[in-house]
Amino acid sequence: MATTSGGRQPKYRRIADVLRDAIRAGEFGPGARLPGENDLMAAHGVARMTARQALGVLQSEGLAESRKGAGVFVRAFRPLRRRGIQRLSGEVWGAGRSVWSDDVEDRVLVVDQVTVTEESAPERVARVLGIGAGDAVCVRRRRFVLDGKAVLLATSFLAADLVAGSAVVRDDTGPGGLYARLGELGFAPVHFREEIRSRMPSEDEAGRLSLPAGTPVVLVCRTAFAAGDRAVEVNEMVLDSAAYVLEYDFDA
Repeated sequence: MATTSGGRQPKYRRIADVLRDAIRAGEFGPGARLPGENDLMAAHGVARMTARQALGVLQSEGLAESRKGAGVFVRAFRPLRRRGIQRLSGEVWGAGRSVWSDDVEDRVLVVDQVTVTEESAPERVARVLGIGAGDAVCVRRRRFVLDGKAVLLATSFLAADLVAGSAVVRDDTGPGGLYARLGELGFAPVHFREEIRSRMPSEDEAGRLSLPAGTPVVLVCRTAFAAGDRAVEVNEMVLDSAAYVLEYDFDA
């Protein structure tokens, strides 16, 4: 049971608050080693489990990461600001730019894993695309790595007969990416819908994103619609929650 005093929050939470404030104040910079369990036990007069829980809170928030045999360190990765509306503007991909171009600025983005397959459509995808469950879909799976850190897993589903023989079925879709190629096929996206939720990662997701224990993921499911309200792509994304700031900027 968590140790409390005078009905206040548990001691491990109070210790985590102190460490978090110190990180935000710059007392522990990116990559700095945080006080270890022994240090926290001595400084705060708590048991080892309480000290361990305090450090675990910072890890679960994505502020710190454990390095086996070395201790717990302030996470050095600078969060990526994902501008959810501006990045999907037709002015971006229509001009041959990546939808990532404004997000990453001068940072190094690499797609280090790409597979393109033809598969039977899952029921949830078929329903959105307006095709039969089990009908063929082109499935594009990618992993995005920013500054050497895997930040996103993305899986796009498109009706196979819509994109057959086009650059969409290639690993590299070319300037402007997938949406520019859909435009060339006469199905340029004119509207997008994104649904966002959060959960803990699967074992595979945690491994592919190198997530510290306890770090949740953000799920973004985007549907791209062409003229006539036709859904042409379903993109299911898994984001490292600690690697992102989701920004939505729009007029009232």
